[in-house]
Amino acid sequence: MTVPLQRVDCLKLILDTPKGRGVFATRKIEAGTVVDTAPVIILHKEQFDNYIQHSLLLHYSYNWPIACETPGKYTIHQAVVLGLGSMFNHSSIRQNIGWKRNLEKEVIVYTALRDIAEGEELLISYGSHLTFEDVEAAQMKEGEEDVIDILARIDI
Repeated sequence: MTVPLQRVDCLKLILDTPKGRGVFATRKIEAGTVVDTAPVIILHKEQFDNYIQHSLLLHYSYNWPIACETPGKYTIHQAVVLGLGSMFNHSSIRQNIGWKRNLEKEVIVYTALRDIAEGEELLISYGSHLTFEDVEAAQMKEGEEDVIDILARIDI
């Protein structure tokens, strides 16, 4: 099987952002553009439990469903993402890149969710089971307005 790898040519890696390393656009990226196709290394449960879980690689692994013999059933393994896929930072409120697993080809495809401006950081959601404190989520909760207060201001 051949797997075509795609990556836009307008990305740069900056090593010293407030979040550590980060990927930034060097020109505008249109919504719907495939930004990167990243291969993964699928780990056996024992490899993850004995090694990866106790190393820095824990922060670069994704849940990876593996089909069971029973149709429609999966077991969850872990996969380490190679290439830029492991460099995208998390945002709970400003993500501009979506990602999908291609289980058959063992890659993750990253796509622009909206237009991304030149100089903007490419951000994905890591999901809800984070290995760090989500500062943005806490800020969002503090700044949220009560729904009842919003509805009370609406003129009917």
